[in-house]
Amino acid sequence: MQTFPTTRHELGLLYRARPAMAGLLLAGTAAQSWPVKSSPIRKVPGIGWVTADPVVARAVLQDHRSFTILGEGGVGDLWAQILGDWVLDLFDGAGHHDLRSRTRELFTEAVSRDLVHTAWGERVAAAGEVLRSGGTLDVAHLARVLVGRMVIGLLGIPRPAGHRGTWPDDEGALQVFETGERLATVALNTAGSTTLTPDQVATAQGIVAELTAGIPDGWRNAPPDTLLGRCRELGLGLTETSGLASLLMVAGTETAASAMGRTTALLIDTGEQHRMLAAMRAGATVPLAEAGSEGTGPGAGRLLNPGEGDPVENVVREGLRVTSPASVIGRGVAADVEIGGARLRAGERIMLLVWSANAAAGPFRADRPYVRESRQLWFGAGRHLCLGAALARAEIGTLLRMLWSEDRPLRVVRRRAAHGVLIPAWSELHVSQT
Repeated sequence: MQTFPTTRHELGLLYRARPAMAGLLLAGTAAQSWPVKSSPIRKVPGIGWVTADPVVARAVLQDHRSFTILGEGGVGDLWAQILGDWVLDLFDGAGHHDLRSRTRELFTEAVSRDLVHTAWGERVAAAGEVLRSGGTLDVAHLARVLVGRMVIGLLGIPRPAGHRGTWPDDEGALQVFETGERLATVALNTAGSTTLTPDQVATAQGIVAELTAGIPDGWRNAPPDTLLGRCRELGLGLTETSGLASLLMVAGTETAASAMGRTTALLIDTGEQHRMLAAMRAGATVPLAEAGSEGTGPGAGRLLNPGEGDPVENVVREGLRVTSPASVIGRGVAADVEIGGARLRAGERIMLLVWSANAAAGPFRADRPYVRESRQLWFGAGRHLCLGAALARAEIGTLLRMLWSEDRPLRVVRRRAAHGVLIPAWSELHVSQT
């Protein structure tokens, strides 16, 4: 009998990151598995309304009249305090639809693959050589370096004054990643309220200014094949481009690095790496999970979903489901509404326990079929579905393909969890080939 929805190492990560939040997430998962389900939504003192039901969570995220990203509880409320009132229109107002329409081509599957290859190609190859030569590789450190390099490329962060040698390098990439971490930390204690203190606002504004210093020049002069150049060519103004860049810094740094390290550890800890390797050897083109009652073979009787024909892509999706790096999503209640059997009033807030909703489908399994109830809930839903979802998948997939490119299983040599962080992650995860 499965007592917990994931591995003891994953549970340890959640606890060391934020003990109180870990308890809330586990309670949400437990409520999903009770024989007689109680109400899928309830009110928690000091937090507001809470749900761990994937269907209710999706309904909230898709109801843009009753719920808002800008009110108390929404991430837009944080950004408006930091970046200014223009966020109100760009993030959820009339300008948001126009922005999403014009940025639809920024992160397609093909563009994302190209971005990863350009920013990471040589560095990933060097990391693979460490494993091939019998060495030990710190995947957590590598993930931070890679994500930092991506941010430098996307934001056009210039070479620091006095810097010698190639740019970006590992040291510079780590510094950029750590600066993004400092920005995310501003939101660490906003579970009870998204209203920031003047000191928090000043700190966040200073970090944003530091990270976006190169955007004006990049927006004016970057080639059309870069992100900033594409933003300019699409007709995005400097303010809109800077806002998108700020979002990418927070939404795509810690979350991506977290998923990369944690999915690697899950494959090893659960033994599912062997199932993935077997599928890769077979050149699988159909889902490997057992067929349902109507079928007689793998995948019989149902259509394939995106990624299911590729064992690594399937693992990427499953890793995101089990880890759900952005473990909660907040929304403000914009208008009185009844949902999940509860009556919510305008001005209240609701917290969606995304990790709990996703984990309820079962433990990590490399060949798990597409879970329709959660779909891509780890990326949100509705008009605020993560703009960089394809880029995140490309990043994780690139790392996994390198780690297992030699068709040999890996083992964890040493690991250490990060303490007191917004996004649960490994500070160290040293692996080697067996």
